[in-house]
Amino acid sequence: MAVENQVKGTIDDAAGRAKRQVGEWTGDTNAQVEGSLQQAKGKAEKALGHVKDAAKSIQNKVQRENDNGNSVHSVTRRP
Repeated sequence: MAVENQVKGTIDDAAGRAKRQVGEWTGDTNAQVEGSLQQAKGKAEKALGHVKDAAKSIQNKVQRENDNGNSVHSVTRRP
């Protein structure tokens, strides 16, 4: 689900930020790189959650319009 992606992304982003910061304090470039990568992964995961939310909103809107007979794809035929 989209919320799960956003939560997982937030956790990875925060953990990556912490790992990167510790690497900066200790001079550990491996930790800095790993933290940056984990942070990027978290941001991508959050973005995926937002995209899924947007897609679901569009899907729901189209479904409501179809249920109300207001299809965005309906064509009025003339005799």
